Amino acid sequence: MLKVGLTGGIGSGKSEVSRRLSEAGAIVIDADKIAREVVEPGTPGLARVVEEFGEEVLRPDGGLDRERLGSIVFADRDRLAALNAIVHPLVGERVAELQEAAPPDSVLVYDVPLLVENGLAAMYDVVVVVDASEPTRLDRLVRLRGMTEADAKARIAAQADRETRLAAADVVIDNDGPLEDLDRQVAALWRDLRGRTGA
Repeated sequence: MLKVGLTGGIGSGKSEVSRRLSEAGAIVIDADKIAREVVEPGTPGLARVVEEFGEEVLRPDGGLDRERLGSIVFADRDRLAALNAIVHPLVGERVAELQEAAPPDSVLVYDVPLLVENGLAAMYDVVVVVDASEPTRLDRLVRLRGMTEADAKARIAAQADRETRLAAADVVIDNDGPLEDLDRQVAALWRDLRGRTGA
């Protein structure tokens, strides 16, 4: 089993690479997606969040009001720590289940936006960084995600800088060009990863 840490700054196109690796046969473990799943309606995770933060963090349909919860926790480190103490262990359990269910020759790709920021590179056999220049990332965030330029710049500035991220990489995917270039690089990466599993 090969554990691959996949990261990249906001707007770099990491999700595109993740999707292509999944289509090629990788088992993709997306921590952000799992963090949403463990607090869906009817889950013990959501019940514990409501117990900690009160009914006001629920939408009328019974789902979690992420905006409301965010406004509480991001203004108060203790409240954020309380939320993390509920969600992180549940995410860890789910990741462990997915790992155990994976066949021994699997390529497991962990989609980890803050891999570099949180010093997690040592947890993976291979670290893949999806890289794009800041002008390209800004353009994508403004044009494709509808952010203001100021908001996009602030999001980029809140993450590790490009040099720090590249320094952690075993493999760099350059995503400044057209999608055909990305397809070619991801295909080469997949051959490399399969080769490392002995497949």
